[in-house]
Amino acid sequence: MDTTPSSTRPAAADAKAFKRFAEFYPFYLSEHSNRTCRRLHFAGSSLSLLCLAALVATRNPWWLLAGLLCGYGFAWVGHFVFEKNKPASFKRPLYSFMGDWVMYKDIWTGKVKL
Repeated sequence: MDTTPSSTRPAAADAKAFKRFAEFYPFYLSEHSNRTCRRLHFAGSSLSLLCLAALVATRNPWWLLAGLLCGYGFAWVGHFVFEKNKPASFKRPLYSFMGDWVMYKDIWTGKVKL
């Protein structure tokens, strides 16, 4: 994992240029080099899963909104405040959504460090 501050990293590739998710994911990880940003992603994803469980348990659709706010809110704070970049979800929403969950799994399995 690249731990170089985003202000000193070379300019990133255009997120739209990737044709396959396997090509996109290393770029996605490079956009998450800041530890606090990764921690916020992890927290937001964990809270989103709890909201999903609450949605299923209660059938209250407000939990869906809460889950989206947790997931994207935590991630965007991580990007704008700590990583100092724009989330890739603005250019590649599906790949970014997939990348978040692959990174979440990689954090749990120890491949990506918190």
